Amino acid sequence: MPLSPSSVPTRLRRRSLTAAALLAAITLSGCGSETATGAASTSLAASSVASSTSTAASSAGEMTSSSGVVMAPSTGTSSSAGANSQPTSTGVGIGADGPVTATDPAGKKVTLPHRPQRVVCLTGLCDDVMYTLGLNPVGTSTPALLALPQYLGAESSKIATIPGGFGTEDIESIAKLEPDLVIGLAGVHDANKAAIENFAPLIVIDVKTYRDSLAYQSFFGELTGRSAQAAAGNADFEKSMAESMAAAKAKNLQSVTALSMYWNVGTTGVNTDDDIIGSLLAEVFAYPWPNKGGDYSTQAAYSTEEILKKDPSIIFIQSYTATPTSPNGSEDLAGNPLWKRVSAVRDGKVKEVEVALWTAGRGPRALSLVLQQAVEFATS
Repeated sequence: MPLSPSSVPTRLRRRSLTAAALLAAITLSGCGSETATGAASTSLAASSVASSTSTAASSAGEMTSSSGVVMAPSTGTSSSAGANSQPTSTGVGIGADGPVTATDPAGKKVTLPHRPQRVVCLTGLCDDVMYTLGLNPVGTSTPALLALPQYLGAESSKIATIPGGFGTEDIESIAKLEPDLVIGLAGVHDANKAAIENFAPLIVIDVKTYRDSLAYQSFFGELTGRSAQAAAGNADFEKSMAESMAAAKAKNLQSVTALSMYWNVGTTGVNTDDDIIGSLLAEVFAYPWPNKGGDYSTQAAYSTEEILKKDPSIIFIQSYTATPTSPNGSEDLAGNPLWKRVSAVRDGKVKEVEVALWTAGRGPRALSLVLQQAVEFATS
């Protein structure tokens, strides 16, 4: 997964990184795990680790915002994952309730001074969940996710973009938004805890599976006084997943080998079966891509030869391009003779997917959309 879980090809902030640095950030952002188990470099040439520098995305992209004011939610109910209308709630006076306590998915009790109304999201799962709860963040480091039509679309420009790289967001910019809660990613934002907690509580989330995403949605629903919206959002996910699994079963997709991978110039990686995307796809496809262990450079280091040996029939690629007109992963790999022999490539079943959705969301809404897209492509 990518260095920036929020960036898309048209909204990249460029900077040059070594392959190792790219992989470390990719792994942490992709897995949402302190152990960072799920993505590392593979070279689709004979060697499996790229050592050259490459151009990659940083966390926020270059999208700017016109306002840091939270969009006021209105009364309503949750909508299905496929729609682009936002679930809403009254949200009236919830910040004046006094201390609130909820138990997080790890079993830890978390107490805040009051129900949060001004949330800053430093990870896309936060944006995804806050959208479902009807409490849009006052600031985000993943603007490309919220800009998707399945979320806020053009209205996302009203939400402030936090400058800086993923894990190195500008603390002063966060403080200026006067948040009453900041949500980051475990293994990435822990180092910012002391600085951020000078002005707001920081909660870091650790997500490895879609069940973790559902649990965090319930947790944040309880903290914000929006448990009904969280429950409705979780129910929407379960319904959508059941529909996707039924469609997959009807086409016997469990016998079809699939692969999800990310690409940047000189650096590629595989979503292994223990990261959130890999484990999700394993629910409906044959997904033989285990974590290979070791550090960032080896955990998902599958060479072209190894990919060809497993010979996936379906491939999904998350491409990180320097400019909108730069070649994507499919185009870059097209000249590789081993790549051409892979069944998915030969049969035209390689799909370039929306980077922001597949790598940033990590919340129930995004994951349901990812699974829908995967099954629809496989059955088309």
